Amino acid sequence: MSTFLIEKYHPRDKNQLLSVWEKSVLATHHFLSQEDFVFIKSLLQEMDFEMLNVYCLLHQQKVVGFIGIEEKKIEMLFLDPDYIGKGLGKQLMEFALSHHGATLVDVNEQNPNAVAFYQKFGFTTFERTEKDDLGKDYPLLRMKLMAV
Repeated sequence: MSTFLIEKYHPRDKNQLLSVWEKSVLATHHFLSQEDFVFIKSLLQEMDFEMLNVYCLLHQQKVVGFIGIEEKKIEMLFLDPDYIGKGLGKQLMEFALSHHGATLVDVNEQNPNAVAFYQKFGFTTFERTEKDDLGKDYPLLRMKLMAV
């Protein structure tokens, strides 16, 4: 059986992390305009991931996914499309829940697979915005983990 490890982000991981983000967004964010894709990518290229709680999912020393957590909020979760549907998103979520007590996440409303993914973990929508955090016309669903 293949082994997947979750490790704290290291600067050597940046190019692989950005590659995973790009492949994941191209596969799942069909609603995103090319202009906005390029803009967000440029923001990520400048981001200092060491200043965030970012954890990489590694397979044979290759980044195949990552999750970013700030306070108790999941700020980002992306998987290489070749690894979607293999329980790895679940592994990252369980890590965020058990090690960081994550209870909040914002999800693009236009990404129903992501909405359903978080709902499986008990997250429910408590607010909807017309625009994303960059002021773009991509509605967000603000979700929180409901006590079971």
